[in-house]
Amino acid sequence: MVRPRVEMRKVREVLRLTLGEGLSRRHVGRAVGLPPATIYDYLKRAEAAGWAVWPLPAEVDDRELEQRLFPSAGPPSLRALPDWATVKQELRRKGVTLQLLHLEYLEQNPGGYQYSQFCRHYHEWRRHLDLVLRHDHVAGKKMFVDFPGQAVPIYDPESEAVVLEAQIFVSVLGASNLVYAEALPSQQLVPWVNAHAHAFAFYGGCPEIAVIDNLPAGVTKAHRYEPIVNESYLDMASHFGVAVEPARPYRPRDKAKVEVAVLLVERWILARLRNRRFYSLGELNLEVRKLLAVVNQKPFKKMPGSRQSVFEEVERLALRPLPIRPYEFATFMRGRKVHIDYHVEVDYHYYSVPFQHAGERVDIRLTASIVEIFLRGRRVASHLRSYLRGKHTTDRSHMPESHRRHLEWPPHRLLSWAEKTGPQTAELVKGVMESRPHPEQGYRTCLGILRLGKRYGDRRLEAACTRALTVRALSYRSVESILKNGLDQKPLPETAVKPVDRRQHENLRGPDYYR
Repeated sequence: MVRPRVEMRKVREVLRLTLGEGLSRRHVGRAVGLPPATIYDYLKRAEAAGWAVWPLPAEVDDRELEQRLFPSAGPPSLRALPDWATVKQELRRKGVTLQLLHLEYLEQNPGGYQYSQFCRHYHEWRRHLDLVLRHDHVAGKKMFVDFPGQAVPIYDPESEAVVLEAQIFVSVLGASNLVYAEALPSQQLVPWVNAHAHAFAFYGGCPEIAVIDNLPAGVTKAHRYEPIVNESYLDMASHFGVAVEPARPYRPRDKAKVEVAVLLVERWILARLRNRRFYSLGELNLEVRKLLAVVNQKPFKKMPGSRQSVFEEVERLALRPLPIRPYEFATFMRGRKVHIDYHVEVDYHYYSVPFQHAGERVDIRLTASIVEIFLRGRRVASHLRSYLRGKHTTDRSHMPESHRRHLEWPPHRLLSWAEKTGPQTAELVKGVMESRPHPEQGYRTCLGILRLGKRYGDRRLEAACTRALTVRALSYRSVESILKNGLDQKPLPETAVKPVDRRQHENLRGPDYYR
C-alpha cells in the first residue's frame, strides 16, 4: 500500500517543539494538528536516524530528511474510523440504527472494523463526550488570546464622523490571569500578529503555548482535528519559541480563561470609556493601558492577592526570556520559479540564487528589510530588500564563472566592437551604457544590438542606429523594431524649421534703445 505523502514542514515543527522547546506530545499534537501517536512515530524515526536533536544540521534539506525518516517501505496502515459526530447525528434520524450505519461504513471501507468493534469504538467515544476537564494551569505554560465583540469608534477631529472601529485584542496568562489589552485598527493579519509581540513585551517573557480562537488571520482553515495555521503567524511563534494551539471550533471551554478576561475588559475598560470620544488609536491605547493596570491590581474576591501580585510571585520567572533579535513581520511566497538567469521575481524586483538552482521552485520569506530564499527547507540566498521595480539584486558568488568573467569586461571592449560596424553604432552603444546607473547594466542590451548586425547586416544596423539616435530611442527593442519594419531604409525625418518672428526687423528699435 502506498504511504501517504508526509509534509516535511510539520515534521520539522514537531522536532522543534518536542526536542527544542521540550513540550509534551499532547501539546505538540494540538499545535501542529497531528495525533500523539503520529508525534511518537516521528520522534522514534528521528531517533533511529540519529537526528533526535534540535536544531537539525544546516545542510539537511526536506528531501534528505524524508529519505532518512521515511524509507520507501512505509508503515502498515491503520483501519479507518468513521466521523463519530456524523454517526451520532445520523442516529437521531428516524429508522437509522448502528447496524445500518455499520453496513454503510463497510461499503466505503471494505477492510474496516466488524460490527462489535464498531459499536465498542462508538460507545467509547460517547462516554467521553460530555466530560468537563478542570484545568490546573502551570505557570508559564499557556497564553489565551481572543477579541471581544465590542468595538470602539475613532472619530475624525474635523468632521466628527466615525473613521475607524477599533478592535480590542485581549490576552491572558493561564496561571496568574494577568490580562493584556490593546486597541488595533482591525483584526487583520499584520496588527493581529504584531499585537502578540506587544503582549510578550508586556509580560516580559514568552509562554510555551498560545491558545487562539479560529480567527481568519490566525487560522487559515479551521478544523476539529487538523487546523491550518497562517504561515506568517507561525513564523512569529517560531521567532518567540511559542507553540500555537488553535481551540476547537464552537468549544468555548477550550479557552475559558480568555472568555473571562474578555468579560473583564468589557466591564472594567470598555464600559468606563463608553462616554469618551477618541480621535486616534494612540489616545485610546493610553486610556486602555491606565485602566488595564487597575484591572490587574484589583484584589481577588476568593483568594489573596491580585493578578499582578500572583504574576510577580509565580509566573514572571516561569516565562521564557524574550529573543535578543527584535521581531519583524514576515510573509511567505511558495513555489516561485527561478528564472533561467538564476533570478527569482519578488514584487517586480529580481533577486539572485546560486545558478545551479535555475529552473527549480523555491520558497521566499519576505520582511520589510530582508528577502530570504529557501529550497526544500534550506536557505540558499539572502538579500537586502529593494523596492525598485524592474531592477536586479545580484550576488556575484551566485554567478557561473563565465558570467563573472563577462562582467569584468571593460566598456571600451564593447565600444571597439561597435566601431567596427560604424560610428553611429558606437555612439548608440556609448549612449546605452551612459544611460544606466552602472555601465554593466547596459552590457546585455549592447550585445543584443550588435548581434542584430549578423541578421540584418552592418550597413542596415548602422542606419538603424542613426535613426535611433535621432529620436533618442536607446534600447534594443527600438533598434530591432526599426530594422524589422524597414525604417532604416527610409529617409530620416527633417528637423522642423523654426518660424521667423515677423516682429524682428532692422528698422524696429529694441528695448536697448530706451536704456
